[in-house]
Amino acid sequence: MTGSSICVLLAIICYLALTIYIGVYYSRKGSAGDTENFYLGGRALHPVVTAMSAEASDMSSYLLMGLPGLAYLCGVAEVGWTVIGLAVGTYLNFLLVARRLRVYSETLGASTVPDFFSRRYEDSRHILSLIAALVILIFFIPYTASGFKAVGTLFNSLFGWDYHVSMIVGAVVIIGYTVLGGFLAVSTTDLIQSIVMTAALIFIVIFGINQAGGIGVVMDNAASLPGYLDLTRGYDPAAGAAGSFGFLSIVSTLAWGLGYFGMPHILLRFMAIRDPEEIKISRRIAAIWVVVSMAVAVFIGIIGNSLSAVGKIPVLSTSADSETVIIKTADLMSRFGILFSIVAGIVMAGILAATMSTADSQLLAASSSMSEDLLKDFFGIKIKKETSMLIARATVCVIALIAVFLAWDPNSSVFRVISFAWAGFGAAFGPVMLIAMFWKRGNRAGATAGMVVGGAMVFIWKFLIAPLGGAFAIYELLPAFIAAFIVNVVVSLITPEPSDSIKATFDKVSAS
Repeated sequence: MTGSSICVLLAIICYLALTIYIGVYYSRKGSAGDTENFYLGGRALHPVVTAMSAEASDMSSYLLMGLPGLAYLCGVAEVGWTVIGLAVGTYLNFLLVARRLRVYSETLGASTVPDFFSRRYEDSRHILSLIAALVILIFFIPYTASGFKAVGTLFNSLFGWDYHVSMIVGAVVIIGYTVLGGFLAVSTTDLIQSIVMTAALIFIVIFGINQAGGIGVVMDNAASLPGYLDLTRGYDPAAGAAGSFGFLSIVSTLAWGLGYFGMPHILLRFMAIRDPEEIKISRRIAAIWVVVSMAVAVFIGIIGNSLSAVGKIPVLSTSADSETVIIKTADLMSRFGILFSIVAGIVMAGILAATMSTADSQLLAASSSMSEDLLKDFFGIKIKKETSMLIARATVCVIALIAVFLAWDPNSSVFRVISFAWAGFGAAFGPVMLIAMFWKRGNRAGATAGMVVGGAMVFIWKFLIAPLGGAFAIYELLPAFIAAFIVNVVVSLITPEPSDSIKATFDKVSAS
C-alpha cells in the first residue's frame, strides 16, 4: 500500500472511530436506556440536528454515487428533473407534515410511524401497525442493502480490497453505533455526516475543475455531447446521440418528490423535534442544503465526464462503474501528496457518511417495527423494558445480515435499488400520512386499503405493467401513489365515519 493510500485509510479510520465513539457516548449517557428514548430520543431533537439528520438520512449513497453516476452517463435530463422533484418534496414535507405530525404523535403518544397510524384511527386490533411494519421490513431491507453495497464498492475501487469483506466491515460499524446509542446516536452522527458530505462535495468540485482544465473545458465537453445539457432530451451513451425525455418522463421523474411524505426515517425526525415551533428553522436549513448538495452532486457527474475525456480518470461506461466517479476522482486527488491524500480521505469518509446516515436510520426504523409494532402491539406480547431493548438490537442485526446477503452482487446499481424502495414507502405511506394529517373524514378502512394498494401497486407496476413499454414505462411511484390516494378516499367515503373521539382529537390537533 502506498503512502497516499495509507493517509486516505487513516482519515477513513478516524471517521469510523468517531461514529463508534458517539454510539458508546449515548449508550453510557442513558439515551438508549428504554425503547422510547432509543427510537425518538425523548423528543428532544435540536432543530439543526432535525434538519441535517433528516436530509443526511434521506440523501444516502445516491447523493455521492447515484446522482453523479447518472449525470456522468446521461447528462442532466433524468437526474435534473429528479433533483427538482426531490427539492420540492423536501420543502413541502417540512411545510405540510412536520409540525402537524410532531403535535399529533405526541398527543396520541405514538413513538413509531406504524404506531401513529394505529392510534390515529383507534385501531385496537393493530392491523394498520401490522401492515405498516411489514411494509417497512420489506422495503428497508433492499434500501439498507444498497448502502452496504456502496461501502463495498468504495473500498474495492479505492484499495482493491475484496468487495465482500469491505461490505461486511462497513456493516459491522453501522450496526455497532446504531445498537449502542439508538436514535440520538444516529441523529448526531447524521449531523456530522452531513457536514462531511458537504466538505466532500466542495473538495471534489474544486479539484475536478482544476484537473479538467477549467470550467470552460468542462462545459465545452458537456456541450459537445448531443442532448447532454438538455432537460428535454438527455444523452444516450450507447448510441452516442441525443435521447428523448418527453412530458411523461418528466412527470414521472418529478414524482420522486412524492416519496418524502412516506419515508419513515424522515418522519421519525419530525416526531422527535423538541419544539414544534422550531420546525420552520429546520425547514429552511433542510431546503437550502438539499438544493445545493444535489445540484453540486449533478455537477460532479458533468465534471467527471470531462475528466474521462481528458484522460485523468478511466472511462466509466456502465451504470455500476459510473457510480464510482467520485471515488475515481478522489483516488486521483490522493496522488498529489500527503495533504491531498488526507483531503481524499475526507471525501471517501463523505461517501461512507452518505451511506451510513441512511442505513443506520433504516435499521432503527425497521427494528422499531419488529419489537414495538409487531410483537408488542399486534401480537400483544408483554415484554419487559430490558427484553424489548434486546429484541430491538437483535432485529437491527438480523435485518443487516439479510441486507448484506442482498448486496452480495457487486454489479448492482445503487440508484436503481434505492428508486424501488423509495417508491414502496412513498406509495404505501405517503397518501395515508397526508390524509391522516388533513382529512377528518378519513377512516381506518380507507387507510388500510390505501396502504395495501400502494405497496402492492409498486410491485405490480414495476414488474408487470412497466415492461409493456411506451406510456406504461414510468416510475412506479407515480401510478402507485395515485391509486393508493384514490382508494383511501373512496373506501373512507363508502364506509362508516370515524368515531367522535377520533374527530375530537383531529380538531384538537388542527387548532394547536
